[in-house]
Amino acid sequence: MKGPDPAKVELRCPACARDSWLLRKSRYDGFTKTGEALTCALCGHVFASEAEIAFTGSRKPKVFSEDDRPRPVKVFREDEKGKMCRYCAEYVVNPFLQRCGLHRCEVQATDTCPHFRPKPPPPPGEEKTEPNPLRP
Repeated sequence: MKGPDPAKVELRCPACARDSWLLRKSRYDGFTKTGEALTCALCGHVFASEAEIAFTGSRKPKVFSEDDRPRPVKVFREDEKGKMCRYCAEYVVNPFLQRCGLHRCEVQATDTCPHFRPKPPPPPGEEKTEPNPLRP
């Protein structure tokens, strides 16, 4: 059983003069399907046949525009992102917990501190060959 052509969806309605979609409603006589009623989804104008419909030829209905896209989510401010304990020189990773070497207390990697001191960059000759799960 072959369905309707998916390209025949968007149309220019002659009754409301707007871009709309074709709405296909099945007509029944008891439990027997007798045909389809073709109507405009916006104004409800009924078409006699598919031949009189002016399809726009678009395969996908353009429902959303670029203005409808969500804004990018920013969790941290730029100045806050760099002051997390994970990037601090005093951050000590242990297999069981994470500690601050300056304050001698347990911390989380995403904690922030006013006494933040950035880690020094690695020496030029030392390159990581495999990731070490115990070093950030």
